[in-house]
This record gives sequence, C-alpha cells and structure tokens, in this order.
Amino acid sequence: MATANSGARLDRLPISAFHRRIFWLIGAGMFFDGYDLYVGTNVLGATLASGFSNLDQNAKFISMTFLGLTIGSLAAGFLGDAFGRRFTYQINLLIFGIASFAAALAPDMDTLIWARFAIGIGLGAEIVVGYGTLTEFIPPKSRGKWQSLMAMLVVSGLPATALLGTLIIPSFGWRPMFVIAGVGAFVVWYVRKLMPESPRWLESKGRLAEADQLVSGIERESGQDLPPIPATPPPTRYSLSDLFGRNLFPRLIVGSVVLITVNTLIFGFVIWLPQFFLKQGLSITKSFTFTLVIVLGSPLGCVIGALLADSLGRRRTIIGTSVLTIIFGTLYPQMTDPTYVLVVGFVLIVCIYILVALIYGVYPPELFPTELRLRATGICNMFGRGATIVSPFIVVALFTTYGVAGVTAFMTALLLVQILVVWAWGIEPARRSLEDVAAAPALVSEPAPVASRL
Repeated sequence: MATANSGARLDRLPISAFHRRIFWLIGAGMFFDGYDLYVGTNVLGATLASGFSNLDQNAKFISMTFLGLTIGSLAAGFLGDAFGRRFTYQINLLIFGIASFAAALAPDMDTLIWARFAIGIGLGAEIVVGYGTLTEFIPPKSRGKWQSLMAMLVVSGLPATALLGTLIIPSFGWRPMFVIAGVGAFVVWYVRKLMPESPRWLESKGRLAEADQLVSGIERESGQDLPPIPATPPPTRYSLSDLFGRNLFPRLIVGSVVLITVNTLIFGFVIWLPQFFLKQGLSITKSFTFTLVIVLGSPLGCVIGALLADSLGRRRTIIGTSVLTIIFGTLYPQMTDPTYVLVVGFVLIVCIYILVALIYGVYPPELFPTELRLRATGICNMFGRGATIVSPFIVVALFTTYGVAGVTAFMTALLLVQILVVWAWGIEPARRSLEDVAAAPALVSEPAPVASRL
C-alpha cells in the first residue's frame, strides 16, 4: 500500500455521528481547559480584595501562567507530532488536573503562583493538540464552522468562571474554583480513552494499514456508499527544516503574530476586567456582575466567527473584525455611564471573541502540513504565550499611569500589526483540503471546491 489516501477520503465525507462524537470527546477537555485558563479572571479579583495578593503578585501569577503555557505549547507540538495526538492529549489532562488540586490547597500566593505555572504547562499542551486534532478530522467545507464552535466551548469557560465566581467566591472563597477544574479534568481523562488516533498522523508515520482501517470504519459509520479513490502518488513529506523555507516560514510569522495579538487581547484586557472595575471603585460583587454581563459576549462572538469562517473566509474575517475591535476599543475608555460601559464593553468582547474563534480555533493549524502541524502550531503558540509573559506588567504600568485608555491603545497597536501581516502574507484555507493548503505556494483567494479535486 503506497498511500491510504486518508486526507482525500476524510475530506469527501459528510458530517456524521463520528464527527460529532470526536467533537465532544475533544470539546469536553477543551471546555475545562478554557475554564482553568480563565479562572484567574475571578480568582485574582478575590485574592486582591482579601489581601491574599497584590497587583504585582497578580501580574506574576499571570506571567507564570504564560510561562507554563509557553513551555506546554512547544512541548506538546513536538510530542504530538512524534508520539501521536491521543497520547499527548491524555498526558496534558493529567498535568493540569493534578496541578489544579495543588492550587486549591495553596497556603500562600507564592505557592499558588507555582501551582499555576504547572497548570499552564497542561493548558498550553491541551490547546495545541485539541485544535490540531479536530482540524485533521473535519471536512473542508465546514471545517471553519466546527473549529470555531470548538473555540466557543473553550471560551464558554469564561462566562462559566464568571458565573461560578459570582455564586461561589463571595461565600466560599476562591479555592473551590480550582477544585472544580481538577475534578473535570480527571473525568474527561477517563472518558477520552475512547478517542481514536488521527488517520492523517498515522499515514504521515507510514502506518498505512492502521490509517486505512480507521478511515474505513469512519466511512462505514457515515453510511455512505463511496467509490474507491484512484491511486495517487505518495504525498510530499516535510521535515522540521521546511518550516524555515520560503513556503512555510511566512506562515510561521503570520501564525505567531495573530496568536501574540489574540493572547494579549484576552490576557491584557479581558482577564483584567474585575480588577479594572475594583480600582475604579466598584465593590467585588458588583465588579463580578459587570464582568459576567460583558463576558457573555464571548460565546456569541465565537458563534458569529463560526458563521463567517467558511462563508467570508479566514483572512477577511480576521482583518474586518480587527478594524471593528480597534473602533470599539477606542470608544470603550470614553464611556462613563454604567449602561454604556456595559453595552460598548459587550460589543468589544464580541469582536475580540470572533478573533479568538478564528485564531485559536481555526487559522494556525490549517497553515501547516500534517508532519509539522503540531510543532508549527506549538511554535506559534510559544511566541503568542511568551509575549504575554511580559504583557501583564505592561498592562499594570499603562493602567496605573493612563487608565483603561492606555491599555486599549496598546491593544490597538497590536491589532494594526495583525491587519498588515494577515493582509500581506496570510493565505486563505477556507474550503480547501489541508494537503492543498500545505502545498500552496502563495495566497489563493478563491480555491476550487474540494469535490472537484477528488
């Protein structure tokens, strides 16, 4: 067997019970990943209000989270490409599950910071492997939608932490928030033993019989009577050095820039909302309530991203939404009336999370071939996470000196860079097979439908 044709065979299938099952097996872990990722939004407000921490310690907490995320993202990329998506997925669940229980028992802020570092390693790995794995199963015509919906599950952790924080923290403190994350991680670790390996990865490792058997089972489950695909030459094989060649290196730059921008938007603005409100004179309860109302825009943004990803395309959606984010980010600091603060803040969060859906969930994993997908995505995430190690300190300095306006000006500068880079070097993966995207030498704005190439 020269090739199992895994990619072409998976791409021609309709969405079936198999795809929905894979979505939920991956999505369950991704939800708790998002929950644990965003738990600092409310925990840090509570530790600050109670005197358990100060602003500088909170900034260190966020930075150590991102140091862990940086290490986890890079390590998961190399492990996932070498040993498989499924193996790497289970390991990272154990890491952030155990570390979450350790955080719940932390006797002081320094211990909590180090526990958070360990949590970050697991979280960084989960995000890289989760999105990359789903990308390899979903057919091109709806890949953007399903990847964006996965991002919605992840960011649903934000309103979940805001709601639970509002209900739990004022009465029981912040520690139960980490217990919930640990319990969820272990439950998903057990259930996810049912998840299969990626056929594309198996084929890239020369395990053709396994890939063929797995794809044949997926085809039978889809209920389609499909004719054999004509024999094709073995696909191009890629090595790590190809990432720095003329074709893939610009994509590495694009992936890194968009992840730097979206990570800074979330962790330089969204996660600081309760603390912004507290420093502006709101009580901790009212601060959490304002935050909950505003962050309810996050799943709505992901739904809009899911609707636009395949129809409008990745590049147009990223560029257009970046412009809207700049507009509403400029307006937000000018709002003084609480109603307008909530309305403009809500719309701003919707825009940010359209970008989150496209950038976290869809765009970077599509840009690279199977052999390099997780390593390349891990490198992009390494830069994205690494940049946000220092951004909390920048945010504290800007907020202390210039208020929220200083923070939003910083975000605007990053968005302008993102617009230029995606416009100049970004390629459009919408409705294209992963193999075609990997081989594309330049931007193809209107690719041929996948069906016409099978």
